Amino acid sequence: MPLVVMCGFPCSGKSRRTQELKEYILKNTDRKVYVVGDETVGIEQNSVYADSQKEKNLRGELRADVERKVNKDDVVILDSLNYIKGYRYELFCLIKHAQTPHCLIYCLTSPDVSSTWNNNRACEKQYTQQILDALVMRFEAPDSRNRWDSPLFTIQKEDTLPFEAISDAIFHRKAPPPNQSTQSQPLSSSNFLYELDKVTQDVVTAVLNAQKTSVPGDLIAVPEASEKIELTRSLNMAELRKLRRQFISYTKMHPTENIGKIANMFVQYLNKSIH
Repeated sequence: MPLVVMCGFPCSGKSRRTQELKEYILKNTDRKVYVVGDETVGIEQNSVYADSQKEKNLRGELRADVERKVNKDDVVILDSLNYIKGYRYELFCLIKHAQTPHCLIYCLTSPDVSSTWNNNRACEKQYTQQILDALVMRFEAPDSRNRWDSPLFTIQKEDTLPFEAISDAIFHRKAPPPNQSTQSQPLSSSNFLYELDKVTQDVVTAVLNAQKTSVPGDLIAVPEASEKIELTRSLNMAELRKLRRQFISYTKMHPTENIGKIANMFVQYLNKSIH
């Protein structure tokens, strides 16, 4: 089903626009509409958005729920902040894999308007001002020049949703063609990218710590890997970060179905690169 990604500051009208679009589609088509979002998974928003690990878990849960529901017939609306461009790119890869169109609706408000609307909410649904300000600061605005942010509909608070244009984008536009990365990406493992990031960072940290007491020629054991790094020379932070970025880029294009292999794969890559 086509995917509609809502995007915007906290308290920018995303849920209201989601409901308006859902009602329009149900009234004017015979398609079903599924809404996935923070409220559907029942989070305590101030607790989740104050903790980066909890927030990552939430994004993974939402993406997995979208993946379960997405197909070529009905409509899924993802009603969440979706403020990270890398996450929106992951959603784009998901719809390419499913061979269905998508669009992005950006609810554009000023921080002051969002703060006012937040204060008008019921107390139990309000963001703390600290959390709201932090999310506004971290927000990465969509850009229609990016294929994962296009087609983009930017809606201000006084605007009416362009229902016909949105319908044309998700019902009549061709789905983006699949490519190697979207065909082979193990989307069934919703935390693949998170694990790739975490495991490689743990390995880099282990190498830096081990070098404090090691000399060239030592074998360094790293977390979650049976193989060891052959330390033939000293590695600085900049070099390790560069090698990590290269490995992540390669692994995204040639993913493994077994997340447990990531650490050994990274160790092998480091050993080949530093010798």
